[in-house]
Amino acid sequence: MASLYFIPNQAQLDCLSLASPFASQIYQKHSDDAQAFLGEYGFERSLSSLDFDALVRRFVGLGKTNYLDFTNEEMVMSGLRKLRQMLMLKWIWQDALSAISLEELTHELSDFADSCIQFSKDFVYHKLTKRYGEPMIHQKNKTLKDELAIIAMGKLGAQELNLSSDIDLIFVHINNGETNGKKVIDNYKFMRDLGRGIIKILDENTEHGFVFRVDMRLRPWGDGSPLVMHMAALDKYFSQHGRTWERFAWLKARVVNDISDEFAQQLNQLSRNFVHRYYIDYSAFSALREMKAMIINQQTQRQDLGNVKLGVGGIRDIEFIVQAFALIYGGHHIRIAENPACLDCLTVLTELDYIDKDESKQLAAAYRFLRRLEHAIQARHDQQTQCLPSNPDEMLAIAQTLGYESVKAFRSVLDAHRHNVSRPFGRMVTDRQSPKQESLDIIQIQSSLDDALGDNSAVVLDEFMSSRLVTGLDDVAKDRLNQAYPIILHALLTHAQKDGAESAKIALPRLIALLEAICRRSIYLVMLSENPDATVRLIPTLSASPWIARELAHYPVLLDTFLQKRYLHLPDKTELTDILRQSLLRVEPFDDEGYLTTIRLFKKTQVLAVATADVLGLRHTMKVSDSLTYIAEVVLESALYRAFHELSVKHGFPLLNNGERAHIADCGFAITGYGKLGGLEMGYASDLDLVFLHRIDEKSETDGEKPISGMKFASRLIQKLMNYLATQTRDGRAYEIDTRLRPSGNAGVPVISTHAFELYQTDKAWAWEHQALVRARGLTGDVSVLKEFDRIRKQVLTTPRQAAQVRQDVIEMRQKMQNHLGTKMTRREHGEAEQFNLKQDFGGLIDIEFLAQFMVLAYAHEHPNLAIWPDNVRIFEEVEKTGIWTADRCQKLTQAYLDLRKKTHELALSEQKNIVGDQEWHELRQFVREVWEDVLG
Repeated sequence: MASLYFIPNQAQLDCLSLASPFASQIYQKHSDDAQAFLGEYGFERSLSSLDFDALVRRFVGLGKTNYLDFTNEEMVMSGLRKLRQMLMLKWIWQDALSAISLEELTHELSDFADSCIQFSKDFVYHKLTKRYGEPMIHQKNKTLKDELAIIAMGKLGAQELNLSSDIDLIFVHINNGETNGKKVIDNYKFMRDLGRGIIKILDENTEHGFVFRVDMRLRPWGDGSPLVMHMAALDKYFSQHGRTWERFAWLKARVVNDISDEFAQQLNQLSRNFVHRYYIDYSAFSALREMKAMIINQQTQRQDLGNVKLGVGGIRDIEFIVQAFALIYGGHHIRIAENPACLDCLTVLTELDYIDKDESKQLAAAYRFLRRLEHAIQARHDQQTQCLPSNPDEMLAIAQTLGYESVKAFRSVLDAHRHNVSRPFGRMVTDRQSPKQESLDIIQIQSSLDDALGDNSAVVLDEFMSSRLVTGLDDVAKDRLNQAYPIILHALLTHAQKDGAESAKIALPRLIALLEAICRRSIYLVMLSENPDATVRLIPTLSASPWIARELAHYPVLLDTFLQKRYLHLPDKTELTDILRQSLLRVEPFDDEGYLTTIRLFKKTQVLAVATADVLGLRHTMKVSDSLTYIAEVVLESALYRAFHELSVKHGFPLLNNGERAHIADCGFAITGYGKLGGLEMGYASDLDLVFLHRIDEKSETDGEKPISGMKFASRLIQKLMNYLATQTRDGRAYEIDTRLRPSGNAGVPVISTHAFELYQTDKAWAWEHQALVRARGLTGDVSVLKEFDRIRKQVLTTPRQAAQVRQDVIEMRQKMQNHLGTKMTRREHGEAEQFNLKQDFGGLIDIEFLAQFMVLAYAHEHPNLAIWPDNVRIFEEVEKTGIWTADRCQKLTQAYLDLRKKTHELALSEQKNIVGDQEWHELRQFVREVWEDVLG
């Protein structure tokens, strides 16, 4: 024992006496032991799991003795209970003195429980093996040892145990078999006896009390069911009988004892598949509503405002809010699933914007207050209760322990916290329902639709509802469709009344196509039911954009993006990077199929949000293009580093041209973007014009077990990256890739060194390639390569040129493009009308882009700032600063360019070509041509 004793002062003794007669009695009865223990493990010292392991062995008298030689169960039981008394004294005293935080206290309590469980399991296991041998599983080709997993649920599972918590456990073993000893029993009996032995050591009340009360009622089938079950039985139970409240319970499940990695992975996969859905789990809402109603009903029946856990605005209400979000979104965001503790999960949900920041602070403050109050109540007499005492003296002692002078002051703070909890709890789940939903009269809605849209629309809807697809649905899908149908018709009618019958008629066939796509995957019908207000907003979007309608019908998983109103906040590049990183946490290394699916879904989800914001007029054209460009950049960055990682695992790292070995941070490769991507001006149908550069030693070999030359590594890297992006899957391509702008075009190598790139641009590049370089920029990869590209680009663009020669080159290139891609004069039945290709025809986008490129190539040697930016808008801003053109001309060209781009976005979302009637655009075209004539002739 410790040589230093803890001698408390009077104030500390008074504090303990006030906070806990139970702990005070322990101190008085065992003062010498307590002073020695606290001298060694004082209030300022945090205890780790290793400390608890050592303490357990010391108090049971095991020391360095092997389990096989130690069978004294009485010593184990008394030792663990004496240790609990010393630790409870320490924790209660620390808590009363505010010398330990809530999180530290609950974590230490949980670590202590883990150590006790692990020791008890090992102790009982060795006793049983001496009698029966070890439990074995006999398979076709091998024999392996059976194992017991002790799964902690509830507060212990989340490592947030309180001072007098019971511990909820579930026992699972691998499979059936039998022991290999002299007396053979089957594995179930062995594991059952093991479980019973563990429970006895921890739970049995002796003259020294108990260690932990053990509750096994959360196991499948509850009381009366087998104490232990094997994995296959658990899997079957989950798939056939598991209920939502059990998914709620398994949110916090954690294996607390040592088991093999393979067993742990199998259990984790079983649990994760049962608890979390990959999609947003709207099917949980109805069950959660029932659970909430049950909670409210229990609160009403008890009228128990004194219960700080189960009463209105209590701990359970906070946990319900957090766990409901975790159940619904945990499969979609792995961070939620990885943080089961209430405060940790609340923090993640707030960061992901599922819970308002101010509300989150109030919930966290209420949780900490109520948990400390719960500890204060339980510390009084070591009772498992959450009820405020009716005795005034007891109540005053609790209030003063928590730092309040009076019960009245304490209750004022308690009531404020309860109010802050009951408000979001009241909104939770039920606020998703439109208040009108319960009273929707489908007959009245259908009649109003007939009046608004005509009989033909009614026929279309009737044909859908009587179609073979609908009549062939299973009972669950039919029920979900019947629940969603009034909401859908209400949304269609609302749109007809607000935006006109014609718009609703346009939306109707697109709506039917969407319903046909989602009926058999009826979880999406639940999405519509659970988001009635968002469903109302869906109809005008279907009307406005056939592209959005088609995307939703082909990929219903995207519905959540719309229904969650993701379009109200378009993430910046940093946020997009984090979103994709989170999604890829589920994808194992070298799982190409999983990776391709994930990046395609990421792109579609984010582009749909951008398109919706665009259609609804929530974002400026430049912001739309910025977002589309950022999405592409994030995908490119992910693909580059994944390809590099997988190749380096297989072949090792290449040698850089400075003699150092590449690594993930200095990979030696970079991607540069040209055209729309380079100019941050991407549209919905833009492909990616890419050039790949490197700074590796092409001849030296990589340093792995299967070395290849640096050049071969580079070629395979780019091929792998392009396969990630351009491979056709059931979800389409992530992007169309165009690498024809690389040096020597299709005849050139796919990736070249920065040195070779500089030589080509300086000595061999055509004039049009320098034009293309104006709209190029480094995107992602090795910082040194990107810096070198920027230097080369600026050097090439600021090289002195004869303006007359640049003018001739630009005009020739423009004429070639118009001849190949521009429209011809067409005649319509009712007179003559010229069609206008917004991009290719004279007076269109290409003219404006070529004007910008001409100004850079002709004048950047005199005005280097012209070579800084790759996008036309900022190039014209720099031209204005030079004074070469008037401010009015630069601003009008910029506005013309933005107007044309906005129209191309609209046409893309309407699935139309970039060809319009000339009349509406005549004035704009005339202005652009006048500038062209003045500048280029």
